[in-house]
Amino acid sequence: MNFQPDAEIDHEGPVTPYRQLAGILRARIERGDWLPNRPIASESQLVQQYGLARTTVRRAIAVLVEDGLVFTVPQRGTYVAPNADTQPGTGS
Repeated sequence: MNFQPDAEIDHEGPVTPYRQLAGILRARIERGDWLPNRPIASESQLVQQYGLARTTVRRAIAVLVEDGLVFTVPQRGTYVAPNADTQPGTGS
């Protein structure tokens, strides 16, 4: 399922919020909002921006880590993977 980078979370929709957020973040990376080896927005920023619980944001990031799109550095944050711009969007 593909999401638009500027989409909002639909809490009543058929797709779980963490999957929606993962799709939105994927679209934002593909659009170039965050460059390879640079950090994405912090968990706190994503919680505020999308009105989600921290655990929901963490689940969405875990999906992107599993897909190889981002990586986390303890005490530093989540970064776009170096080869993220060459990966096709699979739409989580």
